[in-house]
Amino acid sequence: MADGAKAMGQTAGRQSPRVLFYSHDTFGLGHLRRSRALASAITGADSRISAIILTGSPVAGRFTFPDRVDHIRLPGVTKNPDGSYASETLGLDIDETTELRAGLIKSAAVHFNPDILIVDKEPTGFRGELIPALDWLKNKRKAHIVLGLRDVLDEPEVLRAEWDRKGAVEAAERYYDEAWVYGLQSIYDPTAGLDFSSAFRSRIKYTGYLRREGLEEGEIPDEPYILITPGGGGDGAGMVNLVLSAYETDPSLKPNAKLVYGPFLSGEQRAEFEARVAALEGRVQTTGFDSRIENLIAGAQGIVSMGGYNTFCEMLSFNKPAVIVPRTKPRLEQYIRAHRAEEMGLVRVLDEYRDGLTVASMIAAIRALPDQPAPSAAFVPGLLDGLDFVSNRSMRMLQLEGAQGAA
Repeated sequence: MADGAKAMGQTAGRQSPRVLFYSHDTFGLGHLRRSRALASAITGADSRISAIILTGSPVAGRFTFPDRVDHIRLPGVTKNPDGSYASETLGLDIDETTELRAGLIKSAAVHFNPDILIVDKEPTGFRGELIPALDWLKNKRKAHIVLGLRDVLDEPEVLRAEWDRKGAVEAAERYYDEAWVYGLQSIYDPTAGLDFSSAFRSRIKYTGYLRREGLEEGEIPDEPYILITPGGGGDGAGMVNLVLSAYETDPSLKPNAKLVYGPFLSGEQRAEFEARVAALEGRVQTTGFDSRIENLIAGAQGIVSMGGYNTFCEMLSFNKPAVIVPRTKPRLEQYIRAHRAEEMGLVRVLDEYRDGLTVASMIAAIRALPDQPAPSAAFVPGLLDGLDFVSNRSMRMLQLEGAQGAA
């Protein structure tokens, strides 16, 4: 159905066009931070638009949200060492937790009554919890339903098996009006291994990466430093250990570092790191979590990080030289993204297979970082156009004035 025909009669007469985001967030910060950036861009495009983010992130309340953007915290789930899931705090089994979450999601869809639903990464949601809401929105509300995909999902063969198991391709074809890939096809096609119909593939739109802006509040440090960030921190202990070992091994190593552990690093591991940091006498400064990490990125001479999507967007947006130490488990997502970016001249990769994750290699990478070319040295057209695309496309869907042509 055409944008205009679908929107007619939905936003007319309503003071606030509405956009609902679903972000399952069983681990880490990536899904929530991406949804927050998208919601900020869309509501910023027109003061009449309101948005709600449905999220399972346990740290959602530690973020500030823009005007006319709110969030609903779904009961959290956690992944066990054997790969199974359990309720994070409620003492319910996973089936009960999923059923509770599914009911809350559908209730939010019915009562918020959105004009657009934007789903992050999982077409059916966590363990299929999104399907009741999708059925209602597709058949009763007739809202626009969009699947948002990051630039890299996993190896094609691994992704195909996972989506087959979940019935995700079938769900995408059945429920979604279009898919937005938050990247460039010239860098990577995350859907290459998926058996989509030609009709659905015609509805896949590459937006470019999601630009991040500097913050109006807070201060940007003015002393020379590099920023060390393992993202959420839940799987970043190895990278942090390597960085601290570099500063311990080479007393002359410069620049000094600011290290953000991330909220999911274990308390026991952090205490061990803090004892080592204290012995470095100020050469490495640490904090557990900073919801305004943009200020630290803006002031840094360079970044050493893992290869998550949001950090990658930030290093591009603030044009910072970066060394990426990508994880390889449980997915190769970060490894694939980092190596494609290195091939394009955007970053440098410290590869455990090629370079070896040694103290010497980290020392050399830190020393070279301030003089490493910034990402802008590798001109890539449309690289950071994602938020402009998304806001313009949403305005067209909502039939609001001022919408620019988004294909």
